[in-house]
Amino acid sequence: MLDNIKILFHQGKQYIPNVKTVEVPGIFRGRPIISTQKVDEVALVSVCPLAAIASNPVRINLGKCNFCGECAFCFPDKIKFTKDFKLASNTPEGLIVTEGEDKPIQVDSNLVRKEIRSLFKGSLKLRQVSAAGDNSCELELNASGNVQFDVVRFGVDFVASPRHADGVVITGPISKNMATALQITYDAIPEPKIIILAGVDAISGGIFADSPALDRSFLEKYKPDLYIPGNPVHPLSFVNGVLSLLGR
Repeated sequence: MLDNIKILFHQGKQYIPNVKTVEVPGIFRGRPIISTQKVDEVALVSVCPLAAIASNPVRINLGKCNFCGECAFCFPDKIKFTKDFKLASNTPEGLIVTEGEDKPIQVDSNLVRKEIRSLFKGSLKLRQVSAAGDNSCELELNASGNVQFDVVRFGVDFVASPRHADGVVITGPISKNMATALQITYDAIPEPKIIILAGVDAISGGIFADSPALDRSFLEKYKPDLYIPGNPVHPLSFVNGVLSLLGR
């Protein structure tokens, strides 16, 4: 017992005490801010490889953005990326950042299904499906359970079987090869159930959006409850997004 106490004293606290207020160290691109400065909007729009930028007014759709930062490099006085990791929304429209507006991205509590907060507020079990993902978002979701982020302390956990889950977290653009597997997984989860899209590939298809190898018809049949942008999704974005959905 004394040896264990010595180890705890030596290592200190490894977990993040407050996942809502912590600052991300190092290089991190979070919520962008678009100034009202006039630029060549045609050139600005053409910079984005994923067509995430629109003009008149200038807008960035974080559901399409891969956070490469090229727009900020080319137009540093127009676009800046902050370290705000709270990027989740429960509507696609909530992911659009417009020039001249510096406001947080939030989950609209009025649009959250009542059963989500009444049944899952204290405990939420999720089944993650990599629908042709590149393993980047999958690694970050795995990291959300490590000693630093420790999402399990909030009652949120990933389970191996969809029959033990309350919802599904989808990563990847959903290829034809994974469409049936995703549907089977979703059908195996008991009602009521949650759908979370994690990462640009899941939300919009990302760089694979126009690929004939995709089958995104699943998202035409079911409405997602939460969209979490990122390429990949940062663990803090995931943790805070889920907690906001649950009203925590």
